[in-house]
Amino acid sequence: MTNPATSSGPARTGLAMLPTPFEEMPRLSQALGRGGAAPSLFIKRDDCTGFAGGGNKARKLEFLVAEALQQGADVLVTIGALQSNHARQTAAAAARHGLGCVLLLTDSVANRGEAYRTNGNQLLDRIFGAQIRFLAAGEDSTAAAAATMAALAAQGRKPYLIPVGGSNGLGSFAYREALLELAAQAREKGCSLDHIVVPTGSGGTHAGILAGVAEAGLSCRVHGVSVSRSAEEAGAIVAGLVQEIFALEGRERGAVTGLEVDDSQIGSGYGQPTAAMIEAVELVARTEGILLDPVYTGKAMAGLVALVRSGAIAPTETIVFWHTGGAPGLFAYPEVFQG
Repeated sequence: MTNPATSSGPARTGLAMLPTPFEEMPRLSQALGRGGAAPSLFIKRDDCTGFAGGGNKARKLEFLVAEALQQGADVLVTIGALQSNHARQTAAAAARHGLGCVLLLTDSVANRGEAYRTNGNQLLDRIFGAQIRFLAAGEDSTAAAAATMAALAAQGRKPYLIPVGGSNGLGSFAYREALLELAAQAREKGCSLDHIVVPTGSGGTHAGILAGVAEAGLSCRVHGVSVSRSAEEAGAIVAGLVQEIFALEGRERGAVTGLEVDDSQIGSGYGQPTAAMIEAVELVARTEGILLDPVYTGKAMAGLVALVRSGAIAPTETIVFWHTGGAPGLFAYPEVFQG
């Protein structure tokens, strides 16, 4: 069922269990403390959206699938890496609404084991009933998507294309709403918001949070930790998406302020493990019992750890780590976690 658009934004369809928890991480804070002093650490648990294994894409898909249904679509098409969390949740959203689903998955992460191609999100995509087409590394995914859309239309189908990561203005709008949700939870706890740390991949989550910070009139810094692109390239993508959100809101397009991207945690590339990521995943698991993932949140947490250890964030400040989910991806990297 689709909820009609209201004055507060576009139509959406229910997928996520909201609001997601907003919790303190005292043992992690203690572990990162120096001389008995450490910033207060909180976590926004979008791994607990509850849909198809959880994760941030459920929020975006609420808006994107609502538009697809309004347009009379009968099949969703999207693009991602072999272990795409977005693809997994898109397949589940299609199943929930009785739609077909075609996933165009790129084999773009080199030197991974057999589990990367058969387990984790790959396993779940098949369980959700998606039709999977594998693209070779370097294959033009945009052209493949266009050809797939044309072929489906020629068959009399009504396909709806969802961009990589659900990251266009409409999908990103979901995280403008999510930031307002967080702001309300922080007020209830009497918690200040000095810093938000979030993974930056396709850019929509980061962009929505920035737009929400502007909407709420907050002064907190938003640190996007890139998992794939240079700070300059990622920043340009995020800035463009913020402008798209402003357009949806009917606001004038203006300069995007507060945009920060840290590209120090990418390592040798997207989806490639780093020592800092492994340490971060194991540290959070062993202090808070919370699972991060090796591609997005593990690297974002490595960025947070580096900020704290370097003294870039003062012990008097509060950090919110935005957990975007992705734990099923751990099962695609068994050889990385042997400790």
